[in-house]
Amino acid sequence: MLSKNNEVQALLQLMDDPDEDVYLSVSERLIDYGKEIIPALESLVEGHPETLVQTRSQALIRRVYFSDLQNDFSDWASDKQPDLLKGAVLIARYEYPNLNQEALMNHFDQIRRNVWLELNSHLTPMEQVNVINTIFYSFYKFKGHELTERKAAHFCINYLLDTRQGNGYALGIFYLSICELLDLPVFAMDIPRQFVFGYVHDSLGMLTSMGDYFHRIHFYIDPVNGNIFSQADIDQYLKKINATDRFSYMLPLLNKRVIYKMLEELALCYKYNSEHQKAEEIAQLMKIIENKGLDTML
Repeated sequence: MLSKNNEVQALLQLMDDPDEDVYLSVSERLIDYGKEIIPALESLVEGHPETLVQTRSQALIRRVYFSDLQNDFSDWASDKQPDLLKGAVLIARYEYPNLNQEALMNHFDQIRRNVWLELNSHLTPMEQVNVINTIFYSFYKFKGHELTERKAAHFCINYLLDTRQGNGYALGIFYLSICELLDLPVFAMDIPRQFVFGYVHDSLGMLTSMGDYFHRIHFYIDPVNGNIFSQADIDQYLKKINATDRFSYMLPLLNKRVIYKMLEELALCYKYNSEHQKAEEIAQLMKIIENKGLDTML
């Protein structure tokens, strides 16, 4: 058992050493044990209230969780087709390292089943989306928040399920994941300053060119509230913000790019709230994805 490891016990006894070099060496060795060391550190926190040992133990617990998260992000980004919902769960673990992933996935599957039961092959694309919107925003009463509210919890998929509140990224990834599992051709689009989806007429595998793809977009969806936009609405928006390369902004995004953009917005949220260490750690997660290869589109 780790708790009875002689080396661990010796290291833990040095947690209050005033010599910073000694503490640095001790902390690095403890971190090498990974998440197994957390219960021992938590015991130190409980047994040494308002002391240097508590402060150092709490800092080490956070470092261990973050190191574990970095490893999992690396594994996720190494996948050729990383799962979008799993990527969102990893982001949520940054704020909630002990989140119950099994309960989260069970909740997700329950909502997926409710959508599936209401869909059938005779529905038009608009009718399909209306089914999802009714279940999301009327039955479950999900409430979307704008990114300008700058609340980190609004990025977290577990917070979304617990409170029915989230921003466009948390709601959007949940929405996209439902569509993917139900084989609905809905994809995130690369429109600047927005996170919106396009409903494509056919599966992308049937398209012969990106130009062909461009003309097959039925409509666009805002995951914050389920509002539907036409191509004319999107063109008007692009004109308003002086976005000149109209075609490039309407390409579908790969899952890694979606998660990367979500991390980018989360880092801005932390910077806005003067949580600079957190913003830097999110930048490290973004760098992991960059190093694994960050394609822009499908």
